Amino acid sequence: MNLQNKKKLSYMHMGSYKQLLWTTIGDRLKYAAEKFPKNDALVAVWKKERYSYEHFYKICRRAAKGLIEMGVKKGDCVGIWATNYTEWVITQFSTAMIGAVLVTINPALRENELEYILRDSECQTLILIEKFKSSKYLDMFYNIFPEAKTQMPGKLYSYKFPNLKNVIVLSKEGRPGMYTANDVLIHGKQVSNDKLEKIQDNLDPDDVINIQYTSGTTGFPKGVCLTHHNIINNAYLVGENLNFTNKDRLCIPVPFYHCFGMVLSNMLCVNYGATMVIPNEFFDPFLTLKAVEDEKCTAMHGVPTMFISQLEHPKFDKVNLSSLRTGIMAGAPCPIELMKKVRNKMGIKDITICYGLTEASPVTNQTRFDDAVEIRVETVGKPLQHTEIKIISPDTGKVVPIGDQGEICVRGFQIMKGYHKKPIETKIAVDENGWLHTGDIGTLDQNGYCKITGRLKNMIIRGGENIYPREIEEYLHTHPDVIDVNVFGVPDEKYGEEIAAWIKIREKSKIKEEDIKNYCKGKISYQKIPKYIKFVDEFPMTATGKIQKFRMKEIYMQELGL
Repeated sequence: MNLQNKKKLSYMHMGSYKQLLWTTIGDRLKYAAEKFPKNDALVAVWKKERYSYEHFYKICRRAAKGLIEMGVKKGDCVGIWATNYTEWVITQFSTAMIGAVLVTINPALRENELEYILRDSECQTLILIEKFKSSKYLDMFYNIFPEAKTQMPGKLYSYKFPNLKNVIVLSKEGRPGMYTANDVLIHGKQVSNDKLEKIQDNLDPDDVINIQYTSGTTGFPKGVCLTHHNIINNAYLVGENLNFTNKDRLCIPVPFYHCFGMVLSNMLCVNYGATMVIPNEFFDPFLTLKAVEDEKCTAMHGVPTMFISQLEHPKFDKVNLSSLRTGIMAGAPCPIELMKKVRNKMGIKDITICYGLTEASPVTNQTRFDDAVEIRVETVGKPLQHTEIKIISPDTGKVVPIGDQGEICVRGFQIMKGYHKKPIETKIAVDENGWLHTGDIGTLDQNGYCKITGRLKNMIIRGGENIYPREIEEYLHTHPDVIDVNVFGVPDEKYGEEIAAWIKIREKSKIKEEDIKNYCKGKISYQKIPKYIKFVDEFPMTATGKIQKFRMKEIYMQELGL
């Protein structure tokens, strides 16, 4: 074989001069409290609450001891079903201190989904809020666990939920069968510091500390099991790539129940002694912008739809965002035109793109704050430090040459321990060699930068040709009247699939379907021009802002009679 003619393969390992941290979440918080005791740790703007690291550490320890007194042991699951409360963050760190497993529950879930998660995880304790907007969490809980209305707090029993003993409501007033958050702190006075520290000394960084239930498109969600080591180091290395320090103040509009909020926001700040700023219990574009101004935030995280809604807000020009320098845009493909606006109009010059998935706790790739602008708007960066990446052919499983498209696979410290009680699904996701198969399609260049071109399941096959929606979306984003766009495939008798586009346009725009098609002609291949175009005000999405293309497809197929 002529080795000179052999193309370089799409594989890269990203090393680092920094070692991974070998510690637990509780000890990491202790480190921040000792080194930066007077720094703001947590500021809940909407609740007018402010905790220094010294204070935050003490209250987390008190809460941890309260849970111990309530019978929570290492390995027990503690579910939290709430929006972005300060108690959410306290729960995150207090459960980790005693080795309990935090089960993060999407506030958008309903009774049958809550029941599934409580039973699947065998939760020993559930923490919940009373209500949020039209969601009445107490009513939903009592509907699936009516026995709690006549039982004493801490002594719950139900044939349906044999493991669930404690329910804690985040309210000043108690409810039948439930403790309050203040009750937990009162219980904490009865446990000695020595007892807590003895428990902490027996924890291992490889212990599972969190179960994240992924929102599957079909069937019930799978519980992703993550460890101290996964979470701490993912946040630590992402922070290094943001050039984070104890001087930074991070505005967090993303929900805590997801890795974006819990790991890339809360844990990241604690790793560096930085400040967590909660603008509101749920995302509000203006309150987020106002929190940046009032708290002089240096960083902001968000998914693309969040940044779009802030940029389009009528009061956008009324707030001072000059303190911002960095942050993360992730959770969905980030259009190039949007990235340019975030840098130029919001002033977040050092914003980075993160890519990953819950099963990787969550980041596998990230652009760096000092990467050239072109790289930061066209790729998802290089692999995270201490991470391997390869691009394989979906057909053969072999690594493809540099520049060729294929499925992205990653291996490293951040890969989950597995899906909770699902060994078969775990083996499908993580192969025998430790590679996590992401299900995403992308390319790798000779410098290790990765481009995402689509999802395996979102790839459109039109007349035998593979078409990746991202390419079409990027082009349509250049139209001055287009705010956002999502492209997907719908069934077609002749070609197998045809291209559909849902487009959100500016309020006073007069643009029509034919104008969009004419804008595409001669600029992208004719077979990539959408056959079906629908103008919409909103897109169906998850609570974290992830677009649900499968829902668009279902809705549109019904509308079109396909």
